[in-house]
Amino acid sequence: MNPSELAADTRNHELPVRAASGWMCLFVIFLLYLAAIGSFVSGLAALAGSHQEGGWLLGASALLLILAITGSCGLFTLQPNEAAVLILFGAYKGTVRDSGFFWTNPFNQRSRISLRARNLNGDKLKVNDKRGNPIEIAAVVVWRVQDTAQACFDVDNYENYVAVQSESAVRHLASGYAYDEGEPNEITLRGGSEDVSAALREELHQRLSKAGVHVEEARLTHLAYAPEIAHAMLRRQQAEAVIAARQKIVHGAVSMVEMALKELAEKHVLNLDEERKAAMVSNLLVVLCGEAEVHPVVNTGTLYN
Repeated sequence: MNPSELAADTRNHELPVRAASGWMCLFVIFLLYLAAIGSFVSGLAALAGSHQEGGWLLGASALLLILAITGSCGLFTLQPNEAAVLILFGAYKGTVRDSGFFWTNPFNQRSRISLRARNLNGDKLKVNDKRGNPIEIAAVVVWRVQDTAQACFDVDNYENYVAVQSESAVRHLASGYAYDEGEPNEITLRGGSEDVSAALREELHQRLSKAGVHVEEARLTHLAYAPEIAHAMLRRQQAEAVIAARQKIVHGAVSMVEMALKELAEKHVLNLDEERKAAMVSNLLVVLCGEAEVHPVVNTGTLYN
């Protein structure tokens, strides 16, 4: 048997059970208390009258009182989205998921587990992305207990298990993606938030299913370069933005110059030789691509002076 099969054999599974109504049992326990009190009073009266059955009545009252007190220990309540795991002398007997007032074997150990959705707001972690750049990353995980038997018996402390495995999953996720500017069609941490969140949720599901925990949502709440490289990366991003803007400006300027020359030629407004065309193109590109305001110079002479 390989290790995976052995792990599958030792995994616990939840066994739903229904507990007895607490109100019915409370009525029976109340009758036991009344019977114990009545037997005690009758026993004292019998002893006072020197009747032999007085001792038996006192013994019966003590027995009834012990039964009533023991039965009272089996009463318990459950709120909505709350479960009770029943354990009898170390053996798992089942899980009660219904809300209300119930009674169970008084010797059953009852471990309460909340079935409500919980938020795990992870701390900021400093890790290296796929390219080795140090980044800061944090995530929030919404989870709830799905299998109470696994949560109680397959891990030592399921809440601590969720916290540790969530941090490990976030670290592993960050190392598998670049922060930004990846290869063509590559998913990055900053650009592919939906895909990254889906990958994080899937990894958490695989890790936390061993503890009977269901992950409802997982998203990044913080993503930034580490402080030691943040300034350099900001300058790089600014430079890339300037280059992209320049490329767009030059492309537009060339299109406008081409359109102007084409219109002049088609409408026979002006016939220019190659040298004058080059000068015109140069002047138009300076006007269209320059950052500073352009001051026109009016030529009052001829075209060739």
